[in-house]
Order: sequence, then structure tokens, then C-alpha cells
Amino acid sequence: MNPTPASSGSRALIATPAANAAEPAQVLTFMLAGEAYGIGILSIKEIISYTALTTVPMMPAFARGVINLRGAVVPVMDLLSRFGKPSSEVTRRTCIVIVEIQVQGERQDIGIVVDAVNEVLDIPTSEIEPPPAFGSHIRADFIRGMGKVRGRFVILLALEHVLSTHDIVALQSAADASH
Repeated sequence: MNPTPASSGSRALIATPAANAAEPAQVLTFMLAGEAYGIGILSIKEIISYTALTTVPMMPAFARGVINLRGAVVPVMDLLSRFGKPSSEVTRRTCIVIVEIQVQGERQDIGIVVDAVNEVLDIPTSEIEPPPAFGSHIRADFIRGMGKVRGRFVILLALEHVLSTHDIVALQSAADASH
């Protein structure tokens, strides 16, 4: 994959078409309630320590609040709540992963609360299985695949479904109302 720095000078990466579909997937792995998850590194803008959040009325239940990130209001999502589970307790390892997604043709930064960040892994496409048809504790459309790493599975999230346009518009509207 050919990551290209964003023109804003930030550490954001913009996806470019892969030259080879058999290229390993580079994913940031993190923990949520004892499970390993991963998201493609091209979506990740930065990782910050957990900080105090400002709660905003009328935000969806899975939204923890907003943060001020260098002057920008960034909504922060609780993935466990999004998956229909109780939120994790905030610890010293809790982080906010800032991801950049496209919403209605515009770039939007969203923070995702994770229990702990693990590492960036190269997962060969041959080691990525399709999502399970049943038995998962999260919606099947939220899962891009199951990466096999050192004899264990990493749940690879499909951010475009986890962070659906409708939900993001609701998050951003509430965040905009906060300032």
C-alpha cells in the first residue's frame, strides 16, 4: 500500500489503491473487554491518551462526548457501547484512537475509546478469514474479517459500518451544537 501524508501536515494517511491485492493488511490492534480488535492503519490519524471529555446533550448513547483536538471539536465514540455492551472502566492504558473517515464527501475525525493499544501488525491476506455467520457478540456487518495472528484471532472492524453515515451525522451535529 502506498500511504500518502495528508496535505494538512498532520500525521493522517490517505488510502491509495493497493498495487497488489495479496499485500498484507496493516492493522493497529487494540483491546476491548479482553478481545483483540484491529482497524486498518490508513484510517488512523493519531492515538492520544484518554482525556476528560465534554458530554453533550442529545448525543447517541454510544457517544462518550467530545474533545478539543488542536482547536477542532472531535466526537468520541465508545465502541463497546456501540456493540451493545457495557462500557469499560477507564484505566491508565485507556486511549482514544483518532480515525479519519469520509462522511457525505467530507473528511471527519472521530475518536474511538479503546482499553489499550497493542501494536501494528502485517496480516497476510491468506490469514484473514471471512466474518463468522453467527456466534459473534457484535453485528456481522461491523466485521471485515478475522485475522489469524500467533494462533489467535483479531477481529478486523469495518469502520464504514461501525461508524455509519447516519450515526456520524448525528454525532457531528451534537458536537457542532457544543461550540
